[in-house]
Amino acid sequence: MAGIVFGCVVPHPPLLIPDIGRGQEQAIIATIKALDRVSQELADQRPELALLVSPHGHAHYDSMGVLTAPFSRGDLRTWGSKEPEYRFNNDLNFVRLLQEEAQNSGIPLKSIGDRHYELDHGALVPLHHLGKAVKDIPLVPLTFSWLPLDSHFGFGQAIGRAAQRSGKRVAFIASGDMSHRLIPSAPAGYSPRGKVFDEQLVEALGRFDTEAVLNLDPDLIDEAGECGLRSIVIMLGVLQGLQVKPEVLSYEGPFGVGYLVASFSVQAAAAEGTPAKEMHPPLVRLAKDTVETYILKGTRPKVTGLSPEMKERAGVFVCLKKWGQLRGCIGTFEPTCATVAEETINNAISSACRDPRFPPVAAQELTDLSYSVDVLTRPERVIGPEALDPKHYGVIVEAGGRRGLLLPDLEGVDTVEQQIDICRMKAGISPDEPVKLYRFEVKRYT
Repeated sequence: MAGIVFGCVVPHPPLLIPDIGRGQEQAIIATIKALDRVSQELADQRPELALLVSPHGHAHYDSMGVLTAPFSRGDLRTWGSKEPEYRFNNDLNFVRLLQEEAQNSGIPLKSIGDRHYELDHGALVPLHHLGKAVKDIPLVPLTFSWLPLDSHFGFGQAIGRAAQRSGKRVAFIASGDMSHRLIPSAPAGYSPRGKVFDEQLVEALGRFDTEAVLNLDPDLIDEAGECGLRSIVIMLGVLQGLQVKPEVLSYEGPFGVGYLVASFSVQAAAAEGTPAKEMHPPLVRLAKDTVETYILKGTRPKVTGLSPEMKERAGVFVCLKKWGQLRGCIGTFEPTCATVAEETINNAISSACRDPRFPPVAAQELTDLSYSVDVLTRPERVIGPEALDPKHYGVIVEAGGRRGLLLPDLEGVDTVEQQIDICRMKAGISPDEPVKLYRFEVKRYT
């Protein structure tokens, strides 16, 4: 089974390296001692593969990044260090698994190098301190994007699934510094909210409170001038579904930048072949919790914290499958509620209990169900079928107040003609009746 066995958050100031710091590193001795402890904890887990996400690697604005070259290397000579070059083999089988999981989850993922790759200081500084634990195993460098935080969380979940499929003992290293605006002489200028951001983030990580991290005030994040939040959110996605012991080992910021060291020891994982509740994206968890609460108790779940995508307003479809076969699917192509969370709750109940094609879900069926949630963009009118693509766009066919809708990328629906014919049939529109066509896109959570 294997999978993720350890996670950590580590800072990356080059002055942590003695021949770069030249004595300045003594001002952050607590950070150095904490990194030594993380290194030992990591070594104790006997990892067979290390994954490292750095804020300073080759990144894509609208896509996550993974190295597809056979190896990576790098040194810190430009920073004044005389240490020898680091070199790590890549694990191309894991990369393939991650590409598959990202594609299945709708997470954009691009290569950050297919021939060679130079490791940046965001990777090399942590590797200097964690070296004894990872020096003889493959390393997969990763980078984040400027997509929303929930996309990074989903990327982490895809990483976790790929790690489990790999069968290896996998460690995840989240490189990143906290606020860069802690004091007037800080490198990014001063903001009193920098300290507030660091305090809130450190406290949430100490509790392993994923929702608190995902719901940090966006204005507070901007004011903090940080470079580690996305690395951390990816790590939280990686660790979801696992029994984790979080420990904040140190935090300090004498130079105006917050340096956090934290470890996340994995105590246990879900049994092989059993999908853990927390491994699902937040919207899928919400749909599942809604159906189970409603069927077993006759009540709706209480949502105490909203992930970023839950706060939006959009049409939502919730689909249930039993043993791979459709068991219910109800949705709204335009929003009827104030939030996507409310839309998901309403449509999850309708899918389980009010789909006219199926009897209501019974309690004994709950363990056999799987869920998907589609969040729709606003439909746009198109002139003709040539503007449609059954793999990319959903379609709405309208005539005389009757509407038929079909989601995109459905098994067995390969042509635009099939899409339109099915929509006509669902709406009771005859084959020769003139229609208006609309298309929309979806973000699918599974």
